[in-house]
Amino acid sequence: MKEYQTITEISGPLVFAEVDEPIGYDEIVEIETPNGDTKRGQVLESSDGLVSIQVFEGTEGIDTESSVRFLGETMKMPVTEDLLGRVLDGSGNPIDGGPEIVPDRRDDIVGAAINPTAREYPEEFIQTGVSAIDGMNTLVRGQKLPIFSGSGLPHNELALQIARQATVPEEDEASDDDEGSEFAVVFGAMGITAEEANEFMADFERTGALERSVVFMNLADDPAVERTVTPRLALTTAEYLAFDKDYHVLVILTDMTNYCEALREIGAAREEVPGRRGYPGYMYTDLAQLYERAGRIEGRDGSVTQIPILTMPGDDDTHPIPDLTGYITEGQIYIDRDLNSQGVTPPINVLPSLSRLMDDGIGEGLTREDHGDVSDQLYAAYAEGEDKRDLVNIVGREALSERDNKYLDLADRFEEEFVDQGFDTNRDIDETLDIGWDLLSMLPKEILNRIDEELIEKYYEDEQAEEVAAD
Repeated sequence: MKEYQTITEISGPLVFAEVDEPIGYDEIVEIETPNGDTKRGQVLESSDGLVSIQVFEGTEGIDTESSVRFLGETMKMPVTEDLLGRVLDGSGNPIDGGPEIVPDRRDDIVGAAINPTAREYPEEFIQTGVSAIDGMNTLVRGQKLPIFSGSGLPHNELALQIARQATVPEEDEASDDDEGSEFAVVFGAMGITAEEANEFMADFERTGALERSVVFMNLADDPAVERTVTPRLALTTAEYLAFDKDYHVLVILTDMTNYCEALREIGAAREEVPGRRGYPGYMYTDLAQLYERAGRIEGRDGSVTQIPILTMPGDDDTHPIPDLTGYITEGQIYIDRDLNSQGVTPPINVLPSLSRLMDDGIGEGLTREDHGDVSDQLYAAYAEGEDKRDLVNIVGREALSERDNKYLDLADRFEEEFVDQGFDTNRDIDETLDIGWDLLSMLPKEILNRIDEELIEKYYEDEQAEEVAAD
């Protein structure tokens, strides 16, 4: 291992050093400062005689007298089942005061891409306990379904609720005889404030969710470069638990906006030609390298499901971060500012939300045979009610027909009873669908043109018929 004292330039999070041998891309570097501190970094660029190194802990204290050692290997994550229940910093070091981690092995954090021919199609339901997701935008195992939010909206509370409540229903039944895969959560936080970190940890510990979770914490005052490593460490851990230990792993990454800001910062320090809004032109590729690590592999019992969370700058979904994320992922869940100001929790707007894989993960044997029809009819009725709200603002409620008023009432009740459930209520899928039928039963049977007649006979609650019978 050669040691150099040839640092020529320090620029933001980057250090440039002269070398006299070929150095590998992504190679890990140790930099020893004159006062004896050792900082870790990674080779970003390697050309004849000059390498640029991004330093994880920031470049403070490094000068031209510092020595640079190239370790000859890429960054690796020590993986073991004992990581469950542990809290690590953004570089993968334990920060919970627990024992040292004794790894089964050390995996490369870039991960190997899943061979497309070995991918299994995602089609098994994950129950989050949140009606607006389970009922209308169902999450399936192996999917990547981002949450699009805005600053000041309660996306963290929703993330915690999902982390706490998410289960695989048929595994619950199988766990009685100890067969089937277990469920685990890998939580990667990037650039969050210390206050948010404390809230996350307090909730994980209070609810006991920490026992089945691995938590990575990169705080806002940690170096931006570390932010680019945190999701890769989290996903490497998730892949090990899923494909080696047969867990169904839910990976929650928050906040992808902070991750992309870190990419922009490093790109600016490298003096790269910027792309849209100053973000690097390769951001699409970079995000795809993270999101595409979700999935299922033929012959393996485990799965990796991703819920990345991003705050849209200025609530603008045409901004590069949500725009590129939407191209790569299979749908999105929208957190709505208007619903939030009305006190609806969680404030999920189901109309622009979408789960592209929902149809394959619902129905008889997976959720319930009426799920697809109820979802379609609720969607149509709520959209109709939203249109009528605009009309009421112009002509007043009295000018609307009785049928239009029913749609208006349904839209209000949909938000109050179906979407608004609080962050502590855990509804199973039957409860969610029963609430849906309760709402649809406000409408006359002949309007329900998206539901099979047999299902209407079975589930429709004919209040007038019940009243007659009671008399």
